[in-house]
Amino acid sequence: MSAAFSSRLALSRHEVDRDYLTRTQPQLFESLWENPATRVLLLWNGQALLSGDALDLRPVPSVPDVELLLYLGLDTRATPFIAAILSDDAAASLGADAVWGNLRTLGATLSDLETGLFTEALALANWHDAHRFSPRTGQPTVPALGGWVRRPETMTDATVKSHDLFPRTDAAIIVAVTDADDRILLGSNALWSTNRFSLLAGFVEPGESVESAVVREVFEESGVRVTNPEYLGSQPWPFPASLMLGFRATVDPDQVSVLTPDGDEILELRWFSRAELAASLDEIVLPGATSIARAILEEWFGGPISQDRQW
Repeated sequence: MSAAFSSRLALSRHEVDRDYLTRTQPQLFESLWENPATRVLLLWNGQALLSGDALDLRPVPSVPDVELLLYLGLDTRATPFIAAILSDDAAASLGADAVWGNLRTLGATLSDLETGLFTEALALANWHDAHRFSPRTGQPTVPALGGWVRRPETMTDATVKSHDLFPRTDAAIIVAVTDADDRILLGSNALWSTNRFSLLAGFVEPGESVESAVVREVFEESGVRVTNPEYLGSQPWPFPASLMLGFRATVDPDQVSVLTPDGDEILELRWFSRAELAASLDEIVLPGATSIARAILEEWFGGPISQDRQW
């Protein structure tokens, strides 16, 4: 991954030492709660509390009652950071003037430290929300180790570690498909409005390499056979739990391809030259600056794409 490309990946930015050894300390949050240097990121409904254009990273005394605490790590000055998940009532207690922001909108404008904290906290919070019960026993689970493990609450000490649940990330590929004329293939998803276009993407299936997933997903969604998948870089995408693996690939000249939207996920496909894409910016909407899709598009385009409308 080139430095120029990696600099475009908004949610890959970070300045946090995740300090994994501290997670094992007994009474971790009691100790952190007594530390005047500790700062707390407040999350509610997938949004973070803001102060102006930045995260409102609060000292402990100004934090309302919380549902869940997550240890995020340390910055370069050894400041500890915690994420606190709030209930509706706790969020309301902050007052009508409290301003909340989402990562899709803010990810490209926050500082490296704030972006890393928000991305880590949101991904971890989404995992906790989806794993309230053990898939092995069906028993309710409770957080442990600073929020980085969940365990069945009724298990004994002798067996609990064998039932530990750890955070999971779903691997997904996203691909810049180009043809012999270096045009790029964009598709419009069935879940989007008809004028939104992005790169083709999909999840890696069990027992499949990421390169094989590139070839399979592109063919399934577009009818196009590609070759030579080339890895570009990755970015976390905690909506709710993905890691986006960016690739470029070219149309295979030795196989017949018939451009065919699958009709299920992809409803429309279009090839764009650079000039055609630039001329279409008033009629189509491209992915927002927070996404790896935008970074890959601009890597192919040769520079920033100026468009006020984005998602």
